[in-house]
Amino acid sequence: MSDTSPRSSKRSARQAGHAEAAPARQSRAGRPRVRHDALAEAPVLQADNDAGEDIITRIYNTVFESVMDQRLTPGTKLPEAALCELFGVGRTVVQKALQKLAHEHIVELRPNRGAVVAMPTPAETREIFEARRALEAAIMRLAVQNATRADLSKLRRQLKEEHEVMHSYAQTRWARLASSFHMRVAELSRNATLQRYLGELVSRCSLIVALHEPAGYASCEHEEHTHIVDLIERGDAEGAVAAMESHLRSLEEHIHLVSEKSGNSLARMLGME
Repeated sequence: MSDTSPRSSKRSARQAGHAEAAPARQSRAGRPRVRHDALAEAPVLQADNDAGEDIITRIYNTVFESVMDQRLTPGTKLPEAALCELFGVGRTVVQKALQKLAHEHIVELRPNRGAVVAMPTPAETREIFEARRALEAAIMRLAVQNATRADLSKLRRQLKEEHEVMHSYAQTRWARLASSFHMRVAELSRNATLQRYLGELVSRCSLIVALHEPAGYASCEHEEHTHIVDLIERGDAEGAVAAMESHLRSLEEHIHLVSEKSGNSLARMLGME
């Protein structure tokens, strides 16, 4: 006996409605899956971001090394279009790399003129070395006061490595090692604030030296470093201060603030051809 009551008819209608609505609900149920798929691609997007950071770092390092190796001379233009072509990237990536280089005072960003390799003025150079001499004098007195036998042994090992590198590697390699000597002496001051300020000044000086010092000249003479360590070991604070003063003045005197234009292409100056 069939159920033809109004209640039965309504139930049948609801069942039919459910059947007809099922595809629509299935479609709505599909939307979260689309979002899930998009989220599943997030690591790929992150990888793209990582790749972007890698190429920015590569551009930065290429320019930095070329400056330190004196292939890129002060005042050399770094056109965005040329860098984009050489590295196969867009302008945004190149601009980020140039901004990082500008922050480190390696290049200058000039409005409407683009980027050029930094060319510090004689006044800027004088101020930087003046500040460094004053800071290292304070550091030297504290180093003599606080140095232990173990500290002096580490400095002697540093000097040995410095001497070996000077006679075996390119100028830029031992120039960096020589700069690290000053930071090791600063560690003996036991003053983190002085160390931090000296780190910035040493970085600025290293770039100036790399940009303007004649090729073949030892930016920090090994014998002068050895003499300074001897004075620290003797406890002669004023002698050590005077030796460091003379050492830094000699370094400044060898700076040649004249830019020599290179006839090489940008690719060659960057070591890419």
